[in-house]
Amino acid sequence: MTTNKTIKNRNIKKRNAAINRKTTETKITGMLCLDGVGKSEIKTGIGFLDHMLTLFAFHGLFDLKIKVKGDLEVDMHHTNEDVAICLGQAFKKALGACKGIKRYGDSEVPMDHARAKVTVDVGNRFSYSGIKFRDGEPEPALDSIVGKFNDENYSMELGNDFIETFAKSLQINMHVDIMARSDMHHMLEAIFKAMGIALDRATEIDPRRKHVVPSTKGIM
Repeated sequence: MTTNKTIKNRNIKKRNAAINRKTTETKITGMLCLDGVGKSEIKTGIGFLDHMLTLFAFHGLFDLKIKVKGDLEVDMHHTNEDVAICLGQAFKKALGACKGIKRYGDSEVPMDHARAKVTVDVGNRFSYSGIKFRDGEPEPALDSIVGKFNDENYSMELGNDFIETFAKSLQINMHVDIMARSDMHHMLEAIFKAMGIALDRATEIDPRRKHVVPSTKGIM
């Protein structure tokens, strides 16, 4: 059975973008292919973020390489934020005028005692209101949800900051909902998997309007 992704790979020129950003805090290089097979090579210096981006690329079927030299002796914030900026910019560059994309996508992913839903509109307008807990329990402070074992220096707050910065850099409307909660690792894992799948669906080319911008305005 031929999938939409396979059709897309055969019928259009692959959409690629280089990643290159250098500041006094980080140096980031790499490459993104939207029409890939999910291969990745991620070396941010933050093991947990590497894991999340590997899952994002694999489930979104994006080919992604990222190599970072950051000031991790200070903290993780600069690297976390700058990688998100670069990834959003790479997506935006690879998409170009967005002709033919489906534009909207969503995915709900279950994990061990956790479930997350991500909905996106790749419409060149930024909106993101943060990770929302929809499981009927009291809304927690994100900085109070930290990892265990080797994840102990990463938090839901850092994960939320990454997603917000990525969405702002790409200029998309994104909603992230936790439908059932567990530990930080499984909640963020569900989010990053769902984010990859939702963006894959939103950026797929619809053959019925492959040369048309998906907006009645005629421009994104």
